[in-house]
Amino acid sequence: MILNMGLFQKIFVFTLVCIFFSCDNKKKYKNKEINITEKNSVKPIQKKENKIFVLEDKNAIPFFYEYAKVNKENKIRIETKFGNIDIRLFDETPYHRSNFIYLTKKKYFDGTFFHRVVKDFIIQGGNSDSYEISKRRKNIGRYLLPPDTNKGFKHHRGVISMPSSNIDNPYKLASPYEFFIVQSKNGAYHLDKNYTVFGEVINGLSVVDRISNLETDKREWPMENIKMKVYIID
Repeated sequence: MILNMGLFQKIFVFTLVCIFFSCDNKKKYKNKEINITEKNSVKPIQKKENKIFVLEDKNAIPFFYEYAKVNKENKIRIETKFGNIDIRLFDETPYHRSNFIYLTKKKYFDGTFFHRVVKDFIIQGGNSDSYEISKRRKNIGRYLLPPDTNKGFKHHRGVISMPSSNIDNPYKLASPYEFFIVQSKNGAYHLDKNYTVFGEVINGLSVVDRISNLETDKREWPMENIKMKVYIID
């Protein structure tokens, strides 16, 4: 009985020792796992936001200077329900040419109107009373173009020119989203030196004449909407 009791005590002690070392090893292994997990933890990658390029007064001229070097197209077509008006843009007025090409490629003009018609004078386009066009302008940017009137171009019949902005504008800075075509057979030479001629109609003057004869309201807005679609032909 004594021997059995001694044997029992030895077994009990041995069991305690085994339990102790087993727990200690599990603890070490658990700590090892934690350390590995912490070491290999991956920090979340912060995505960089892609800023949308918007034109404004301070960046417009540098942008169009570089844009003109790469985008050398100079012929566009204005498509209307009365027919097409083909226009050649002058390379001598690079900012105005590249501005028009840029807006054409952005499809800004599509869906705008010939919104001002003055018989025997001009037809003016590039505007609309729709929210969609206002949204396009906002997305492209708010900017003005300086006049470029010293290249020798005059306001003959059939030239395309750029109107000045409606804001207080002593320097005749141009509204980049609009344009007008001289329809008068006698030209509009009183506009020289004040507005920038940057192209000429090479085909479709009869369409210009037809639009010029439309009935208008007191604001010189045609009684029927003359929508346009503009695209590059060369």
